[in-house]
Amino acid sequence: MRAKWIGATFPDAAPSADGPAETGQWARTGVLDIGSNSIRLVVYDRHDRVLLPLFNEKALCGLGKGMNGHRRLSEDGVKSAYDNLARFAAVARAMDVGTLFVLATAAVRDAENGPEFVTAIEKQLGFQVNVLSGEEEARLSALGVLCAMPQADGVAGDLGGGSLELVDLRLGQVGHQTTLPLGPLRLGGLAESGNRKKLLATIDDHLASVPFIGALKARPFYAVGGAWRSIAKAHMELTGYPLHILHEYRIDSANLSDFLGRLQRIGKSGLKAVDGISKRRADTIPLASLVLQRLIEMAQPSTVIFSAYGLREGCLYDQLPDAVRALDPLIESAREIADVSGRFKPHGEELLDWTGPLFADDTPARRRLRHAACILSDIAWSEHPDYRAENAFWKILRAPIPGFDHAGRCFVALALMARYVGHVDLPAADTAKGLIDKDLLRQALVLGVALRLGHTFTGGAPGILPHTPLKIVAGKLYFTVGPAHEAMLGDVVRRRLDSLASAMEMPAEASTLAE
Repeated sequence: MRAKWIGATFPDAAPSADGPAETGQWARTGVLDIGSNSIRLVVYDRHDRVLLPLFNEKALCGLGKGMNGHRRLSEDGVKSAYDNLARFAAVARAMDVGTLFVLATAAVRDAENGPEFVTAIEKQLGFQVNVLSGEEEARLSALGVLCAMPQADGVAGDLGGGSLELVDLRLGQVGHQTTLPLGPLRLGGLAESGNRKKLLATIDDHLASVPFIGALKARPFYAVGGAWRSIAKAHMELTGYPLHILHEYRIDSANLSDFLGRLQRIGKSGLKAVDGISKRRADTIPLASLVLQRLIEMAQPSTVIFSAYGLREGCLYDQLPDAVRALDPLIESAREIADVSGRFKPHGEELLDWTGPLFADDTPARRRLRHAACILSDIAWSEHPDYRAENAFWKILRAPIPGFDHAGRCFVALALMARYVGHVDLPAADTAKGLIDKDLLRQALVLGVALRLGHTFTGGAPGILPHTPLKIVAGKLYFTVGPAHEAMLGDVVRRRLDSLASAMEMPAEASTLAE
């Protein structure tokens, strides 16, 4: 049964806490996550399949620091938490947040004075705090992964300051789950004792106790949590990776294991010098690296995929109707962007069908990327002509869009570059070209040039292309125009057709149909 969350419903908030009847009905929504190390508020434009963050701020309070010694929340952490929670509540009210989901995890759940802390902040700030069980925390973290990667198949792991949640994912379905006391703050006392043998044994014993740990072998591991995201940032920085997008950043597990060993040897002072790693987060990175390294060595996953989506997104995704949850996050995100950027109502499906004959061997995955590019193909029409291609490219390459990996992101971005200039040779393209293979690069060029032809011929207006099909017959490309649209042919259109023929390395002909 799906959980019902009741957080803080502020004055004038229309929706029920039971959830929206259909997509788009909830007002501005926030999630306040009270973790063992950090407290974070994220406010979203609305509660829907596409979660657009309007505000995202964290405070590293360290509630769970030193809990292994006396099982009480850190006094300094509690004081910092009170101050930051008061700020976050005030911000949420100022932003007219309709519903605020307030979640507390391992430190509050396990501390002897956790109930006292919860009672105090509920009285002080006026909202209900939902203290998650370990299993519920694991389930919601896994749903966060599925929110962005609906067909994820492997094991998801969310490392917080106090605990590690592991969930077996089977082609988008949540399976077995568990929670382990392996957060860096929980392990801190043992690490400081200097008994590394005992530290390793503790980590290994907990990991070995997971009944489904063997299910990870040769499958992906989906890494969630601030400390592990910092590790991804460090890997990008130290290896010179050209695209600083954390979501779906992928590293071969054997290579990552070696890198994690390097991070541990660098030490805290060395980590603070690495761009992208918060100086306060650097204190937890060595232990976070060690836990991930031991998990890789024991379970032998094929690759580690970092997810920017986790508990907070999972909480909201959990509340959506099944029909909304089933929507594709990439396609829905593309539609959101096109709705506010395009000249006309988005007609991506029309462009998708029109370009279909050029990609007879499309796989479902390639077709999905082509669909996204078609939807987004008119987003830069209002830009200065000299900068349309580059601006469209960077917008997609760097946008916080879920639902595709880095290669897919590069494909769509390069296709939009070609849509505006007819090639993918601008200097900016070098960032993407090294992340996709030659076949995918060629398809991006062909698609972009085809979209350029389609938009030039129609002026971007919908309803015309279904009557002017593209066909490939006997190795030749035909662009067939009916009498109703014959006047729209001209020199510029014929030049665009020639460019498409050149990209496809075949002759082309524009022809008209008689009545």
